[in-house]
Amino acid sequence: MKKAVFTLLALSFSVFSIEAAAQEFEADMVNTSRSGVYNAHINVGKDKMRVESDNNIVISRMDKSVVWVLVPSQKIYMEQALDPTQMTVTSDKVDGETDRELMGTDNIDGYPVDKYKITYSLGGMQNVMYMWLSKSLNIPLKTQAADGSWMIEYKNIKKGPQPGQLFEIPSGYNKFDTSNMGDLMKGLTNEED
Repeated sequence: MKKAVFTLLALSFSVFSIEAAAQEFEADMVNTSRSGVYNAHINVGKDKMRVESDNNIVISRMDKSVVWVLVPSQKIYMEQALDPTQMTVTSDKVDGETDRELMGTDNIDGYPVDKYKITYSLGGMQNVMYMWLSKSLNIPLKTQAADGSWMIEYKNIKKGPQPGQLFEIPSGYNKFDTSNMGDLMKGLTNEED
């Protein structure tokens, strides 16, 4: 698969549950993994989330149990059922959490945060991560695997209600079908044949 497809998945999905109603905000999101650093912009509304990178947009609608992956360069989108356990983390809740230990306090992007060590079970295996939680914003400003294999950090956070049109498929987009696979890959990678 092409690198951009992995980028899309890395930006859009994680092993944590979402509690979007906890806080409405927008922010720049930096996702670091062993395959590189990916930047995106995230908007979180009540029961809705939008993650936009250079080449694609992922809209998650918890209220409709659906995820739309949009490729603006091709004006196409793909629809799939939403799996709440595969959402980008925007709350302090972690699926499968078995232990939480306060490690101390810190400051991220001008916000005081509490740093936690969290043990959670995923697929029958125990995992450990760190979370820097802002009490004033009620969201984690940074989450990181204990082994350093991934990290998600929010910057330039703006609290407040998000415009409803951000969470809709724009007019003029066509639903993806298998005959468009080459177009979809081209749009995700910005590559020519």
